[in-house]
Amino acid sequence: MIKGKDKWIFEKAGLDVEEASSWKVMILYAFTVFVSAFLLFLVQPLLARYILPWFGGSPGVWTTCLLFFQVLLLAGYGFAHYLAGRFSHRRQAVIFLMILLLTIALLPIAPSSNWDSGSQTTPTWDILRILLLSIGACYFLLASTSPLMQAWFSLTGSGASPYRLYAFSNLGSLIAVAGYPFIIEPNLGLSLQSKIWSYLYVVFVAACCTCAFKLWDYRKSERIPPSLKSGEDPDCPERRPAGTEKMIWLSLAALSSANLIATTNQLCLDVAVIPLLWLLPMGIYLLSFILCFHSDKLYSRPCFGIALAIALAQTCVILNQGVFVGLEIQIVSYSFTLFVCCMICHGELVRLKPGSGYLTSFYLMISTGGALGGVFVTLIAPHIFKGYWEFHLALAGTALMFLIVLFRDRKCRLFGGRPLWLWACLYLSFVVLVMALGYQIRDSLKDTIATKRNFFGILRVLEHGENHPEELRRVLMHGRIEHGFQFAAEDKKYWPTSYFGPNSGVGIAIQFHPRRLNPAQRHLRIGVVGLGTATLAAYGESGDYFRFYEINPDVVEFSNKYFTYQKDSPAMIDIVLGDARISMEKERSQRRSGRFDVLAIDAFSSDAIPVHLLTRECYEIYRHHLKTDGILAVHISSRYFDLSPVVRSLAQLDAAAGVQAVLIADEGSTMQGTDATCWVLVTSNEEFLVQNQVHLARSPWPEEDPPPLLFTDDYSNLFRLLKKRQN
Repeated sequence: MIKGKDKWIFEKAGLDVEEASSWKVMILYAFTVFVSAFLLFLVQPLLARYILPWFGGSPGVWTTCLLFFQVLLLAGYGFAHYLAGRFSHRRQAVIFLMILLLTIALLPIAPSSNWDSGSQTTPTWDILRILLLSIGACYFLLASTSPLMQAWFSLTGSGASPYRLYAFSNLGSLIAVAGYPFIIEPNLGLSLQSKIWSYLYVVFVAACCTCAFKLWDYRKSERIPPSLKSGEDPDCPERRPAGTEKMIWLSLAALSSANLIATTNQLCLDVAVIPLLWLLPMGIYLLSFILCFHSDKLYSRPCFGIALAIALAQTCVILNQGVFVGLEIQIVSYSFTLFVCCMICHGELVRLKPGSGYLTSFYLMISTGGALGGVFVTLIAPHIFKGYWEFHLALAGTALMFLIVLFRDRKCRLFGGRPLWLWACLYLSFVVLVMALGYQIRDSLKDTIATKRNFFGILRVLEHGENHPEELRRVLMHGRIEHGFQFAAEDKKYWPTSYFGPNSGVGIAIQFHPRRLNPAQRHLRIGVVGLGTATLAAYGESGDYFRFYEINPDVVEFSNKYFTYQKDSPAMIDIVLGDARISMEKERSQRRSGRFDVLAIDAFSSDAIPVHLLTRECYEIYRHHLKTDGILAVHISSRYFDLSPVVRSLAQLDAAAGVQAVLIADEGSTMQGTDATCWVLVTSNEEFLVQNQVHLARSPWPEEDPPPLLFTDDYSNLFRLLKKRQN
């Protein structure tokens, strides 16, 4: 009830007391829904950042997190549907508040690395278990809040459409998604982020309590202000949705979810596993929800039908050209296509939305579809597809569903397949799309003799040069990037090729290490982060020791089965399966040092940057495993980013001890089978640095090179290192 000053203010504004009271209720529910959605999406990158280093920084970490959040979102929507359908409004309030108050005991949220079982073959289940233990209960209630509050609002609110609250929900989600990579991540550490999230969760609980008290006081005889009252949602007449209509809801939601996760995979695999590229597709996905549910006038079938044709055509071109397309073009291209596909899926969902009486069931079907799309892309597709072909399938599925909706909509001029000439053009366009996507898939398998896909990505072994025996080689591909090759000819099969040639930084470090040049101390201990084809074993001599750290078990299998570098090397070779950082940290805790003379860091996943292997905390682990005069060789060749400032900043941590960072850029040689590479050698070994061969191989730092930039586990920002020009 409004009294005193508030009453006077609303009377001056031209609102009667009852109407003003209803607006206050609407603001309360809008605030509650907004905060719940903000927390719901803020916690996703926060938790993913926590666990990313525990599982090798793979793109699969984020997509598995997305699957978890989608499934729990479905559980929350199902809980809201159950409460609203089975209990009186007072019992709903009591049950929800009792569970909600219990979750406060779980704060603050912070996963523990002790929960990681260290599984190397099925990390998906470890990720799901860690997320369930750390955030499961809180996330479940946050997920149920939006549909439940909308159901309560339809009883206690102003009589306005409860679907309006859905726009507030998505607005809160979008602000969290947009704010995290640009405001929260660069300025706040993970522990502080966790505490702030926990404080906001308490605010959310208080808002829910207020809404529950409003619901408790509700009486069906209460009068709703005539100026705001409506017998039913004017946009959605009360009628029971048909089964086919529900299946379309499900299909549209599943397709939008599949497009979201598949697009995220496509971006992260070839660029970097960082929150910005996680959250950009998520933001686009949420923006389409906001636009479509705010007003159905923002979605125009003709406009977005044309946009879909343009988006699919340019995506086919981008897929065909692969990594040779610039980073900005890839991001814009995939983002545009995702936006158009999501606008079509969500726009058609809004056209088919039911009356408020079926609100919770509508949201339940949407969340079910979202979970099904996530399950397909994350769990099923890796077992049935040899490549990231779920992206192709999602694009074709969106086009097909759009045609189906046009065909069955009685209000559409294209209903029932008329006019025939226009439908013939639409069918022909769809066939061309399927053929173009199929051609790209077939082309990606060209010359492939073996392929495997797992949590860590897609591996392929190709054979090139069949018509030229001297040039015949086997190539290991991770995603769309070459990760080493070996010549088949007997006189060339022992050559260190690709990024590891004699003139590369790591080649210089091994060949001209002072211990290698000393007959009395010739044997070296070499550590390598990233196995690949094990090319560096070609530098091995009798008495040397090589320890390769490799997270992907399929890489170990392919390296042994299709390449002979390990078998041919006279050195002793040891392979440690698991994330290099975690494995080396465990060795340090067990007081076992690698005592490496050279430690090479070459752990790219496709073209993605292993950010967690370039932080200050990780450098301390490297330093522990290196001998005092050891050399840290970091491979920084990247199509999109200049990583030299990060490595230089690590060297500066020990500048007082004489540690220097030396850039060695090699142009490569076709005759020797080597590629252009950039390595940075970090060492205090003065005897190595003054050698003439090292001096000649040394490259000057570019004058316009950005200043050193220190990455930590709490802070990293790759886009500050984006190259201005790309070849």
